[in-house]
Amino acid sequence: MAVVVTGVGLASALGNLEDSWNRLVEQRSGIRLYQPFLDLKTTPLALINDQPAELVSLTQRVVLEAIQDAGLSLPLPDCGVVVGSSRGNQAEWEKLSRRYRENELTSLKSWLETLPNRAAIAAAHLLQTQAAVLSPMAACATGIWAIAQGYELIQTGHCERVIVGAIEAAITPLTLIGFDRMGALAKTGCYPFDRDREGLVLGEGGAILVLESARLATHRGAKIYGQILGFGLTADGYHVSAPEPESRAAISAVRHCLKQSGLSPQDIDYIHAHGTSTQLNDRNEAHLIQQLFPSGVPVSSTKGATGHTIGASGTLGAAFCLMALRHQILPPCVGLNQSDFDLDFVDSPRSASVQNVLNFSFGFGGQNAVVCFGLREH
Repeated sequence: MAVVVTGVGLASALGNLEDSWNRLVEQRSGIRLYQPFLDLKTTPLALINDQPAELVSLTQRVVLEAIQDAGLSLPLPDCGVVVGSSRGNQAEWEKLSRRYRENELTSLKSWLETLPNRAAIAAAHLLQTQAAVLSPMAACATGIWAIAQGYELIQTGHCERVIVGAIEAAITPLTLIGFDRMGALAKTGCYPFDRDREGLVLGEGGAILVLESARLATHRGAKIYGQILGFGLTADGYHVSAPEPESRAAISAVRHCLKQSGLSPQDIDYIHAHGTSTQLNDRNEAHLIQQLFPSGVPVSSTKGATGHTIGASGTLGAAFCLMALRHQILPPCVGLNQSDFDLDFVDSPRSASVQNVLNFSFGFGGQNAVVCFGLREH
């Protein structure tokens, strides 16, 4: 059963879906220097507004945009929900902890509203659904994992329509301190695959896709961004944060995705790379692409424009892949000045014949996720 995307909602430091795409194509970045917490130093961040976002309101905003874009209206009682988040409502836990330490916490009645599945529950309540509600957490692979799970809900006949994606309100003191102590945070900006890359820049935001069976989408005359052709999910089983040096499990994920999609490496017109701008990720990912695509394929990472939205980065990448299919334009690798690797990086917007695209995500714990979108229908 063919599964297609009929709606997209997105929020990033660049704006909503249309604004983010237009500014990305203009090679603009939403990364700025901020000091959202007075006891922490100023650092480059990709904030939606001047202060860190709140998870539930951000989720509701992006879900509503996706539903509207798909030409649907609420309620949607038969619509499945697969909405994940790597950090979940961590910001609220940090606030509760701080209030507890300062003896300002008098009640924990609302603690249930801070659980990690809060974004999925908020989406389900908004839709008033009685279908399956799932809340994956797979570090930076969360977004693509959500797409894969939604795809399978339709493939197995559980639903004919599912909203999928991930939302991240990751700008919290603990997250910033943690990445800083790891030496992973950039000092000036995000420069994916660049010879002078410094590390990642944390961003916030998310994307929601409306998935439908091709039969349902065709029946109601919905616009179609593209079709999910296949996916691949593996784990390194190697280290809590560092990728396995030979990328064997990541390569397996790509190969499985291609096989499920019925494609060869030569059929891929564009790769949206994970491209975090860290030393290890960019090196391993570049070598992986060189090994699997020896004849070359256009590659870019959009994190130089949106920052690294952690668990949501895979669905932001998916949205940009779908916009590339729709507009037949490859998005540029913002922040790349001098490449450190021999790949066909998209250094400026490129018009192209785009039929099949791959979207990569690689998360802590060695979690590898790949999804393929295409214009063809089976």
